[in-house]
Amino acid sequence: MQTSPEEVTMIGVLGWIVFGFIVGAVAKLLTPGRDPGGFLITILIGIAGSLLGGYLGRAMGWYGPNQSAGLLMSIVGAVILLAIFHLLFARRVVWRSRLTNRP
Repeated sequence: MQTSPEEVTMIGVLGWIVFGFIVGAVAKLLTPGRDPGGFLITILIGIAGSLLGGYLGRAMGWYGPNQSAGLLMSIVGAVILLAIFHLLFARRVVWRSRLTNRP
């Protein structure tokens, strides 16, 4: 049984989504604090973390030009992205007196 190019592409996309979810979920478990988003954000963080991990691995000479990042480097990349997100978008608590909000 042969598979068409469309089926191969669809399997590749589904593989990225599943791998991104696994990497994003593990990164969220390892990163302290409240994490952003839900299911979709977890997948996107995992995929972006894989790309970042692969880039860092190639920059350090651990991977060749056509090699993709492994699970560990993907998780490291996702944890780095979550840490940057926490630094940039940390919730700020604003204290307001009840007296200043009177009509």
